This record gives sequence, structure tokens and C-alpha cells, in this order.
Amino acid sequence: MRATEVTILTNFQRFPERWRAHGVEGRGIMVNTVREFLRHARACDLIIINCDVDLVMRLAACFRLFPWLRRPILAHDAVLRQPKSLRARLLAPVKRLLLTQVDHFTHHFYDLDGYRKYYGIGPDRSSYLPSKPNIRYRYRYNVSPEGEYILCFGRSERDYDTFFAAMERLPYPGAIPPPDFAQFRKHSTRFSRPLSELPPNVRTLEDDGTVESLIRLIERARLVVLPIVGSKIAPSGIGTYLNAMLMGKCVILTKGPAVSDVLQDEALIVPAENPEALATAIRRAWEDDDLRRRTAAAGQRYAESCGGEPELRQRVIEAAVKALYLPGRKTATAQPGHR
Repeated sequence: MRATEVTILTNFQRFPERWRAHGVEGRGIMVNTVREFLRHARACDLIIINCDVDLVMRLAACFRLFPWLRRPILAHDAVLRQPKSLRARLLAPVKRLLLTQVDHFTHHFYDLDGYRKYYGIGPDRSSYLPSKPNIRYRYRYNVSPEGEYILCFGRSERDYDTFFAAMERLPYPGAIPPPDFAQFRKHSTRFSRPLSELPPNVRTLEDDGTVESLIRLIERARLVVLPIVGSKIAPSGIGTYLNAMLMGKCVILTKGPAVSDVLQDEALIVPAENPEALATAIRRAWEDDDLRRRTAAAGQRYAESCGGEPELRQRVIEAAVKALYLPGRKTATAQPGHR
């Protein structure tokens, strides 16, 4: 092994066995469980945990108990929620304490006010990284700003109630996939109407649950609307809106993290839980072909600039090397509270 080689231990799927970033070369070891992380900890220099808050918390707790195993940690896309219930509020200080074990975070948004307030995560140990459209390079899709209906879909913190209230103010055709109410409850999505009481201009489309089926639903959309519930400190639906943009669709989004702090003319942005504002944006985009096509083109350029999964992995590696290795050019075991 070369003296400059750095070993990264990670749960990131399809992580490269060999990588290079900022003039540093290294290898990657993919694991999935806390047990595997602990078993390989002494053989690695850096740890990257991707999209798994529970894994971050459990590994942080283990490192507090076994500090001699600790290595610098980067948590990528750790989605944290505002503590609202009594149980969540009681657990928030514990989570905040455990998250002090994480040396650096990479986010797909800039607005860290909520993360700083509830979990002590601020710009001092954070970096912004663009996300990526999930279908890039992996699936076939057609690109067109044209279509036949206004599509609203997704299951994580979506606000279908506001979409339905907006569509009741409009004469245009709307569509949703078949709702999965169990997933909606799990992911705090608002869909309080029975299917028999949907607006008459909103229909339920066939969807077999595959990515290919979802691509077909988007291909037929003239507008893609992703309303999100209010009072959020973390984003929802980034990959979804990037997929729609990549396919050349005009997207309407709710103001919040990873939207109003990242996008400008790439989407139409409306306030949360405001049916009138959403209806106004839909009407403008449906009737103004120039606005719709111009917004779709800007969104497509942005989505394409984000690359796909390989480019995102490289951005995360570069952030980890820059934040956790280059400052001291060392790979020694980090002590608790190391920054």
C-alpha cells in the first residue's frame, strides 16, 4: 500500500474500489451494518455514511463507548426532521449529543437554520453538494416539455390536500398514481380525502410500482407539481424533481430547503400549504407556453449539470478528503470530539 493511500469505509452502494480526489488516492470498502463498520474500523482512515441516520446514530454511540475504534466520519444526506411529538422532543438532545461524533456533513441544501437549532449542525462542519437525478444513465426516457396532464406524485411529506384544493380552482386535467396510504402515514404525507371525493378533473393513473412505469407517467405530463408540507427543516423529493427536470418537464415546487435556497428559474416556486398560490402557478404554466418551456429548459440544463450517481459519489469523496484528510494530512485515529 502506498504511503499516501487512504481507505474509506462506507455503506455507499457501488462505491469505487479505487478512487482519486485532490491528489490523494485510495480504496473503498463497502459494508452495511454497525458490526461490519466496527470490525473494519481499524483498517480504514475515513468513514462515509450515506442516507442512513439510524446507522449514523448507532455508530456514533458505539464510538462513544469504544473511542479507540473511532475514525473521522462524514455523514452524507442525513435527513433529520423537526422534533414535534413529545417523544421526538425528548430524544432530540440525545441525537444532538451523538451527532457531535460526526466530523462533517454534506447536504443537498444550504438552509441549515433548523439543523443548527435542533441538532447543532451548522456551516462550520457542513458542505453543500448538488444532488443528482436518479434515472440518469440507468433508465431510458424521452425528453419533452409537452404532455396531457398535471402530475402530482411521491410519498415523502407530500401535500396532496393542497394539490387537490388547487385543482378544484382550475379546469385543467390532473393526475396522481394510486395512493399508498400506509407509506403516506409512515412518511408524513397529507392525503386526507377518500378517492371518491377527489376533484372531478383529477384521475388516478395505472402504475405498477416500477421505475419504468413512473417514467411513463412523467413522460405524459405537461406539468409536474410536487407540493410539500410546511414547517420542514430538511428537503423532500430532490431526486424526484431532478428526474422530472431531466425529462424536460416544467416543475412547480414548494418553497423550502433544497428548493428556494438552491433553485432560481429552474422551477416555479410557491409557498407551502397555499392552494391559491399553487393554482395561480399552475394556471400560468399551463396557459403560458413560453414560460412553461423556458422553465423546463432551465430545469433540464440544471439536472444535466448534476450528472448522475458516479458524479455524486465523486463529489462526496472529494468533500470527505478535503474536510477530513487534507487539513492535517494524517490518518491517525480521531478522538471523541475531533474536528
